[in-house]
Amino acid sequence: MRGAAGSFLSAELALAIGRGAVCTAALEGSEQPPRVLILRDTRASGPMLECALAAGVAAAGGEALLAGVLPTPAAPLLLAAYGFELAAVISASHNPHTDNGIKIFGADGAKLSDAREQAIEAQLREPGQRAAAAAAPGGVRRLHGCAEDYLRALQERFAGLSLAGMRIALDCANGATWQVAPELFRRLGAEVTAIAAAPDGRNINAGCGSTDLSALIELVRGGSFDVGFAFDGDGDRVLAVDSQGAVLDGDEMLVLIASHLARKGELGGGVAVTVMSNLGLHQALERAHIAIAQTPVGDRHVLAALQERSWRLGGEQSGHIIDRSFSSCGDGIASALLLLEAHAGAAPRAGQALQRLPQELISVAVADQRAALESEPFKRALEREQASLDGRGRILVRASGTEPLVRVMVEAPAAEEARAACERLAGILSAER
Repeated sequence: MRGAAGSFLSAELALAIGRGAVCTAALEGSEQPPRVLILRDTRASGPMLECALAAGVAAAGGEALLAGVLPTPAAPLLLAAYGFELAAVISASHNPHTDNGIKIFGADGAKLSDAREQAIEAQLREPGQRAAAAAAPGGVRRLHGCAEDYLRALQERFAGLSLAGMRIALDCANGATWQVAPELFRRLGAEVTAIAAAPDGRNINAGCGSTDLSALIELVRGGSFDVGFAFDGDGDRVLAVDSQGAVLDGDEMLVLIASHLARKGELGGGVAVTVMSNLGLHQALERAHIAIAQTPVGDRHVLAALQERSWRLGGEQSGHIIDRSFSSCGDGIASALLLLEAHAGAAPRAGQALQRLPQELISVAVADQRAALESEPFKRALEREQASLDGRGRILVRASGTEPLVRVMVEAPAAEEARAACERLAGILSAER
């Protein structure tokens, strides 16, 4: 869940979620009171929600273990290391500081299934069950050393990668990677300059991170860096900037990593990508004889496709990349190191891996996503634009799953054509508000 902190995502709701998660785990036959690892990003609302969530866990008889500020991808790694039953991450990822969210992972390191989420929702609607759970309260305690355990897992995975002699710029988005990312790159031998690494609770993702690369691009262009990496607020995404300031998005990173793993015989099948991936990615992977599975937008869908096929690698254009040989969750730090590993510790260059079709994306704020998408003026305009492209490009329109937005994406042979079509459709959506 994700939304405005304090109003939609209130302390009361966080408490109920913690209690519901523990009650559901108990109903599934857990032999001991569930132990729930809780970590968060740097938002000002994080401590309040952490306390409330932990209180809900303890009220239901579970044990809440507070790991403090850590990237989301630390959750599945620490679950495996400690053998806990659940982990909860308090973060709104790339959203502004006014939002927050809660993600829950099961003991297998994956986000909860729809069925388990629905079971928790059912617990929220059962006041009798909540009252009964309060009769045997559990506990809350700080869990020390989690950051070092996460760093150790990354360091062991990339023990063969030397970054000695490299000058690397990191944009930590004033978020959860602000301490661990610079530390790990330094341990691997790099000379590191970090920006957006002074969180104050309100500057997370503000003009920085993977949603705004302008500061990183300026730094890299003016500082003789080999490469720069920008993470999002909770650290599960990363985008790269080469030494000239050109951007490598998730599509290009995936092609480079997949091609490297395929050459080594370690890819383990194909690559899972979402419908938002550029046509250039498909063409590049096809040239490399690498199979592709296409999924709806969202890392859950990518992970499901990988698990279904027993494949290793998948991801999104946003820079959310999953390497199942390391984790079931996207990890921005690991993805950056995978890219450097694919280049044997050398600096990557943008534009080498794929020739992308010009792509334009506009997000339109709407009051009612379904009504906006089903309006007759918009449907007629969409049909006209699709007919105009006539196989030369594509249009994807979707409702955001985390914000009150409709996203319009157009690919066309020319950037001007893509932009004009996208703006026309976005204009109609805006008029329907």
